[in-house]
Amino acid sequence: MIDFMVDREKCTQCGQCVGDCPSRIIVMDGEGYPAIAPEKEPFCLRCEHCLAICPAGAISILGYRPEESLPLAGGYPDPLQLETLIKGRRSVRRYKPENLDAALMQKLLDVAWHAPTGVNSRQVRFTVLDDRTKVARLRDEVMEGLMRLDREGKLPAAKAYYAKFVKIWEKHKVDLVFRDAPHLVIASAPKSLSTPKEDCLIALATFELYAQACGVGTLWNGIASWAIDEMLPDIRRSLAIPDDHLFGYAMLFGKPAVRYARTVQHRPALIHRVP
Repeated sequence: MIDFMVDREKCTQCGQCVGDCPSRIIVMDGEGYPAIAPEKEPFCLRCEHCLAICPAGAISILGYRPEESLPLAGGYPDPLQLETLIKGRRSVRRYKPENLDAALMQKLLDVAWHAPTGVNSRQVRFTVLDDRTKVARLRDEVMEGLMRLDREGKLPAAKAYYAKFVKIWEKHKVDLVFRDAPHLVIASAPKSLSTPKEDCLIALATFELYAQACGVGTLWNGIASWAIDEMLPDIRRSLAIPDDHLFGYAMLFGKPAVRYARTVQHRPALIHRVP
C-alpha cells in the first residue's frame, strides 16, 4: 500500500500531480480530485513528486505528510553561494583528533540519503565508523594485512606502491591511508540494481557537499577502498558489508585541522558541442 491521500479541503483540483507523475498513475476521479486506482499502486516509483508539487500541500503518500517537508521558496542558496561551495570544496587530509557531534553525523547521513538513485531504488547502504577509536582499529587491521601481503610478495603489481605506505607506517607511524581521520563512511549497494556504482558515488558526492557546508572535511579515499574491497576481503567481511553488495567507495570525514581561504582556478572545461 502506498497510502495516497488527498485532503479535499485543501485540494484546488489543479491537476499538477496528475501531469507530473512519472508513472502516469494519478488521474482525476469523478469528482475532480486526484486518485490512484488500487491496481495501479504497484507502478508507483515512490518518488513523491505528487507530494512535492502540490501547491496547496493537499497530498500525502507513503505515510509522509507535506507539513513535515521543508518549503522550497526562499530556501535555496543563491548561485554564487553554490558556486563557491562547489569550487571551494577541498580534499582534507588533516583532521582534528576528536569525534563529530553525533547529531551532526546523523544529519549528514540523513541528507545524503536523499541523493538520487537509478529508478528511485534507494538501496545505498552506509557503513559508518562513528568513533575515532574504530577508525584506528580498522587502520591497524588494514596496515597489518598490507604488511603481510608485502612480506609474502602478494601485493598486486598494479598496487605495488602500497609498499611505500606500509614502510612509512612501520618506520614512522605516519598514516597515509586513513590520514588519522576520526570517521569513515563506505557506500555500497546491491549488485542487482541497475546502477549500483553510480548510486553510491552520487550519495557520497551529496554527503561531501553537505558536509563541507557544515564545516566538516572529507576525503575520497581510493587507497582505503581498494585495500578493503580488493586486497583484504576478510576486513570487508568484518565490516559486515554484504557479499551481494558492490563496494562503491570509502570517504574519510571529520573536523578539519586546516582552513582554506579561497577557491582554486582550473583551465577551461573540456566541452564538445555536437553540431
